Amino acid sequence: MATPPPRRPADAAGAAAGTAVDADAAHLESLGYKQELKRSLSVFGNIAMGFATVSPVVGLYAVVQVGVVVAGPAWVWALPVVFLLQALVVCVYAELAADFPVAGGAYQWTRRLIGPKYAWIVGWITVCALFFAHTTIAYLASPWFFALFGWTPTPAKVVAVAAVFLAVCALINAYGIDVLKRVVDLGIAAEAVASVLVGVGLLLLFREHGFSILTDTFGAEALSGGSKPLAFLAALAVAGWAFVGFDACVAMAEETVGAARQVPRALWWAFLSVGGLVILNAVAVDLAHPDPTTIMTGSDLDPVTTAVVASFGDWSAKPFIVVVIIAFIACELASQGGGARALYSMARDGVLPASRTLGKVNRRQVPLAALAVDLVVSCLALLLGLEASAIGSIITFGSAALYLTFLAIAFAALVARIRGTWVPAGIRLGRFGLVVNIAAVLWLAFEFVNIAWPRTLLAPPDAPAYQVWAAVIGVVLVLGTGLAYLAAARPHRALEAAARTADAERAAAAADPHQTTPAPTGS
Repeated sequence: MATPPPRRPADAAGAAAGTAVDADAAHLESLGYKQELKRSLSVFGNIAMGFATVSPVVGLYAVVQVGVVVAGPAWVWALPVVFLLQALVVCVYAELAADFPVAGGAYQWTRRLIGPKYAWIVGWITVCALFFAHTTIAYLASPWFFALFGWTPTPAKVVAVAAVFLAVCALINAYGIDVLKRVVDLGIAAEAVASVLVGVGLLLLFREHGFSILTDTFGAEALSGGSKPLAFLAALAVAGWAFVGFDACVAMAEETVGAARQVPRALWWAFLSVGGLVILNAVAVDLAHPDPTTIMTGSDLDPVTTAVVASFGDWSAKPFIVVVIIAFIACELASQGGGARALYSMARDGVLPASRTLGKVNRRQVPLAALAVDLVVSCLALLLGLEASAIGSIITFGSAALYLTFLAIAFAALVARIRGTWVPAGIRLGRFGLVVNIAAVLWLAFEFVNIAWPRTLLAPPDAPAYQVWAAVIGVVLVLGTGLAYLAAARPHRALEAAARTADAERAAAAADPHQTTPAPTGS
């Protein structure tokens, strides 16, 4: 008999990948679902999704100007505080991702930890928060196109460009995970290189001030009644926006090879790398900005660009704008993809209107209907951009709602851990895990209240009362509509009925060893 030729390394690698995909599909089936999304992301691809969504450039631009206004250059100390405390949340997320590597983590995890009613509300809040986050990203990205091409912005034009931006990102998402990954990879490569070069360059070569400026508030506490502690609380609220989005790694769990092992790793790599870059660049901007007082008085609304152009020269303005636009594109793509998968994940359980449509994938294995709904809702919310104070309400609500989602998940994990209904198996932290979980819940409860707290200093001058209270009003409206739908349509009944059927079938299978045991529903 002829000896078969030795297997080539490429063949061996392909076989190993195929085995891993089969194991992932089996794990997913044990959680109650068939493999429908295309599982082709490596751990680096998953990291890219998380990195792009957290985004050092987008995160920094979202917070640096407001941070300086509320607490002066000393605001940067809020960043490492929030970073370290958010690491507690990443610990809990990593434990959950290792045990339940399922798309739509917020809904799926809480369904298994507490139950379908609680999970539906958490899933509803998460989907709404993500939709409005996509609106925010697009609205904040739009002015950069005007700066690049020298156009004159008007509210209507800014909204129109933002809508086109959303549509183009949705079109790229519609081509599938492989195309999405390639575009995001290019985006984060440019963003990472630029962030490192700019941050290090400003810090080492173009410092305009000594390090003592990092402890100076320049009197910013006057906006907080003269209280430095209250000014720092406001800075903590602002800094919170810079460290969200890492859960995009979880959204892509069903498309990641070796998800139970790799998604927790990706969560940490994305969070740590972006967090380090945000802190580096925030400190660098503080030290390199020619005149921080202009930020505090409102004369300079774009301190990052001011610091870069003043340091590197006028030639750097256009290339820097291009890098910022690339970062916004990568951020929107990854976040939009995660939002569509969150909606798809709920719909396949039959708990949303039009679930049959929203819970399907197309031939490219993309939840296209869910993506379309994401696009439409995000574009409709953009209409608020025709009134600047109204779009500010969306931004404020989105930040508060994301932290409410974090809190709901961490609380569910803590309850299940104390009850003994969930004992982490993939990542074992022992008693330390309980301590971390308690600390995460306390931190998230504090930060949610801190962000939602109505502060006039975080609203534009003469802003209407509804914008000052935007986070509270938005959360109450979303929670209220979610509870009303839950009471009227009772979507949780489908899950409860499926769980009872599965339990009966498992009991029958146990009584008859020759009968095939059904896959668990995970409810």
